Amino acid sequence: MNEIKKWALQCKAKEAVEVLNSRCFDAHYAENSAEAKQIVKELIPDGAEIAVGGSVTLQETGIMDLVRSPEYRFIDRFNSKSWEEELHKYRLGFLSDVFVTGTNAVTLDGKLVNIDCTGNRTGCIAFGPKKVIVVIGANKVVDNAEEGIKRAKGIAPMNSRRIHHGNPCDTTCACTECTGTNRVCNVISIIDGCYKFPGRISVIVVAEELGF
Repeated sequence: MNEIKKWALQCKAKEAVEVLNSRCFDAHYAENSAEAKQIVKELIPDGAEIAVGGSVTLQETGIMDLVRSPEYRFIDRFNSKSWEEELHKYRLGFLSDVFVTGTNAVTLDGKLVNIDCTGNRTGCIAFGPKKVIVVIGANKVVDNAEEGIKRAKGIAPMNSRRIHHGNPCDTTCACTECTGTNRVCNVISIIDGCYKFPGRISVIVVAEELGF
């Protein structure tokens, strides 16, 4: 059965890559996490200033360790001593050479779908950094943007609990359309092709189940 599941992930990943490339993304197929990490390494120039979005996928693939290596200049948002310092680093990310992130969903009609709390991730994907690298497991490939939003809303409670935001969904594991300061569903973003800056966004679709 594991072979059948792997085959299904391979099929989804390859189909998504083909569609994304037809819509001016720079899309790559990766058989596994190690291959995805190598592709990311090849895409980042030595000495590049790198910012990242919060992503379980980057941790699971080892890509977070890669971007922290001494050969790059890493904007470390995770060691901030205050919210103001963290916000400043978010803003620095917009001027970075490379922004590396996961995504909530990729659609089979060539869109990237994300839901954000602060908007730094969705903003940097859309505009700012010279290069964006998105890494996604094939388990996040869906048919269309509507399904992508549904998927993103469905995993929002896990992300809220992961970052200890204290929202109602941290306890119930269900969306209550909360309105508090720490609400994680403030920004919905759909990147509908990469036509304005062809190839600026590289998407690596991995034939594995990754992230939430």
